[in-house]
Amino acid sequence: MSLTKHLKSYFLRGLAVLLPTILTVWIFVWAFIFIQKSISVHINRGLVRIMVLAAEDRLTVPQEKIESYLLATKPELRGNPGELAIHAKRPEVRRRALVEHLEQTWVHGPGAIAGFVIAVVSVCVLGAILASVVGRALWRTVDRFIMNAPVLRRVYPYIKQVTDFLLTQEEEQGKLFSRVVAVEYPRKGVWSIGLATGAGLKKVNDSVQKEFLTVLIPNSPTPLTGYVVLVPKEQTLALDISIEEAFRFIITAGVVVPLGQGVGSLPGAGEPLGSGPQ
Repeated sequence: MSLTKHLKSYFLRGLAVLLPTILTVWIFVWAFIFIQKSISVHINRGLVRIMVLAAEDRLTVPQEKIESYLLATKPELRGNPGELAIHAKRPEVRRRALVEHLEQTWVHGPGAIAGFVIAVVSVCVLGAILASVVGRALWRTVDRFIMNAPVLRRVYPYIKQVTDFLLTQEEEQGKLFSRVVAVEYPRKGVWSIGLATGAGLKKVNDSVQKEFLTVLIPNSPTPLTGYVVLVPKEQTLALDISIEEAFRFIITAGVVVPLGQGVGSLPGAGEPLGSGPQ
């Protein structure tokens, strides 16, 4: 193997090792920055306002900060120390300078992390409240109201389905999908991965005198879309893999095989894959 091929092989191998970690870190950093800029900054500004309202008399602001604030907002006071001193003694000027001084620490400085922590804790508290009986009843009322709103009802249900699916924990996913199965779809001899979601429809079961399963056949690499088919139960093959493993297999187009389910590697270029239909 030539030096170029060796270098290419080493580069791709290193990239395969580093890229998942880099992308994971990037996603978390992006999420942190987004929360800081979109949510935390407003929480921190609210904290500053509360501190000023609750303890303005006990909080100190350096005189030079007051003067800097005045010179920034009233440039005409520059070079006029007498007028500057008079304005600096006004309570509303001191209050605004105090807010700006505190924001340097709590909005633009190390205290900015407080807003992020408060946002995370607030979401956890909200989740705990909604998990209670009263919280669930209250949320059902809000949910029904949004579902019946003229414009929101056209968008909200679909967004809710996606977020519910993405944020559902694995044990709760078991309530949505009873198990992973393989079915012959779209034709006999071709097997597809599916998620059993129910016991079929009564009319179909009674008409054919068979027990059916409702199976979702997810699309790859977008498993949130797919086809729902009714399959006779005896024609489904239960797979000993978790729902999470099934989704990894689907999203990666079969590259990431569940542990213990691999049967070997794909034949190389030029090697026959099969004899085709007889």
